[in-house]
Amino acid sequence: METDGRKFAAGIGRVLITREEIDNRVRALARRISADYDGRNPILISLLKGGFVFLADLTRQLTIPHEIDFIKVSSYRDGTSRSKKMEVFDDILSDVHGRDVILVEGIVDTGHTVSILERLLADRQVASMKVCALLDKPSSREITVPVDYVGFTVPDCFVVGYGLDFNERFRNLSYIAELAPIQNLNESEAGLQEETVGGLGQGTGAEVSRPAVPAVSPRLGPEISGEGSAVESDS
Repeated sequence: METDGRKFAAGIGRVLITREEIDNRVRALARRISADYDGRNPILISLLKGGFVFLADLTRQLTIPHEIDFIKVSSYRDGTSRSKKMEVFDDILSDVHGRDVILVEGIVDTGHTVSILERLLADRQVASMKVCALLDKPSSREITVPVDYVGFTVPDCFVVGYGLDFNERFRNLSYIAELAPIQNLNESEAGLQEETVGGLGQGTGAEVSRPAVPAVSPRLGPEISGEGSAVESDS
């Protein structure tokens, strides 16, 4: 498969964030959101499909009343290349007029999707809107958007796992990993990739052998914002 002139292996490269790191960070995000929204009943809107795993874990850690809804917006074409033109395929069902809304994203990169959803929700006269993203990729930002709650900041690479996919593959991985261009894999690694990927797509939750894909430590997101302050927005 060729994407932007590069051939991609049907597998993953280095592991960026382990499941344990994700679990710890999700609990920290949930504690802060619960404190910020104490006494309120926010609506958490997950962006499908990449945000659904993050939302599922986040909602179970929240200690406040809340509701959930989903919206499906697409801007990816041909694998990893992104179009600036957005399409809303499935809209939310909730009446958000006068409500506090938290947009739950798997990853914020260019900022275009968040910007469009901000305008859409503003037109529906929400009381407030904040963005909670497991991953932030500020190096890819093309438009300034607020990201109020950040799990991790990741480098400028295409990431998969924990709900994020490449052509509908790898969503079931329990960790975050980098998609590997085939030219970056040596022969033994390429063999491991194909062997590991064999069971994916069937909900097996297959793990990658850690010796072949050593973990690197991503930078944690900045201190989670308090009420009314944004973090990790592009300058």
